[in-house]
Amino acid sequence: MRASTPPDRSRTVAIWLFGVAALVLTMVIVGGATRLTGSGLSITEWRPVTGAIPPLSQAQWMEEFEKYRAIPQYQQVNRGMSMEAFQFIYWWEWGHRFLGRLVGLAFALPFAVFLFRRQIPQRLVGRCWALFALGGLQGLIGWWMVASGLSERVSVAPERLMTHLGLAFFLLAALLWTGLEAWNGPSRRPARGPWPWAALGLSVMVYLQILLGALVAGNDAGYVLTDWPLMDGHWFPEGYASAGLWTTIAHSIPAVQFNHRIGAYILCACAAVLIVACLRGREAPLGLRRMGLALGLGIFSQAALGVWTLMSATPLSLGLAHQAAAAGVLGLATGFLWIARRA
Repeated sequence: MRASTPPDRSRTVAIWLFGVAALVLTMVIVGGATRLTGSGLSITEWRPVTGAIPPLSQAQWMEEFEKYRAIPQYQQVNRGMSMEAFQFIYWWEWGHRFLGRLVGLAFALPFAVFLFRRQIPQRLVGRCWALFALGGLQGLIGWWMVASGLSERVSVAPERLMTHLGLAFFLLAALLWTGLEAWNGPSRRPARGPWPWAALGLSVMVYLQILLGALVAGNDAGYVLTDWPLMDGHWFPEGYASAGLWTTIAHSIPAVQFNHRIGAYILCACAAVLIVACLRGREAPLGLRRMGLALGLGIFSQAALGVWTLMSATPLSLGLAHQAAAAGVLGLATGFLWIARRA
């Protein structure tokens, strides 16, 4: 039986949103594995519907392999690759795209049911439509990213990878935020004081640091300059500047790694201030201080993991752990901001 008016909160809707967020997190991790194994260009066509079915015969596998042989990555990097090696990278990319389709279905079908039954709080309906639109946009951006590596490059363009990964993390944070809103209902009294602004600033910094990390990944900069705290024996790397500001920011390997390091140092300094404020700020609600402490410790842990990953030349296990931990830190920052705005 349908309700006559939407409720002001729904824990069923919240659980659905948290579940979709978990799927997005899984997709982010699989996407990281796809990148680290060099699998992202193994499927050279975008077929949103028919692409859900993988090759089922030897002839179909040969057809897919021939398409891959026509792109620069095979000709310049993987020439002579065996069918078994191609199938390995193909399954990673297929799995990543399959998860994208699964996320779309996991959002769209329950969304339609909840809309029909008027179970979504009215203030969240527009947000859910926005999440639905952003999910569709993410699929288009994913293909836009892949297309950049099919004709003139042997890998995807770093700035397109940053856009694709950045939107995935934004969706993750937005799903968590909307889920918290659905679970707890509307705020009765807006928060005042410095905490909401401090939480907002820190959340933006965490997100920007993730974008800087995406540029490191897009340039394969985690495999070089693996000493720390120096960079090839220097505090400031040689060859930082390239031709043009944008080329330096997005394509210079020394620049993208140095910028990511500086971002980490700034975040760690802010995390130290946050931890001290949470320990001394007895006037702040206990839940806010606990979340702030968790966020501060999470930032320090992620920084330590980043140094370990770099000095190990980014093996698959540590690279995936670093990316997953980034999602965890963003989740903590999202929760901290949400509590700060209501505390």
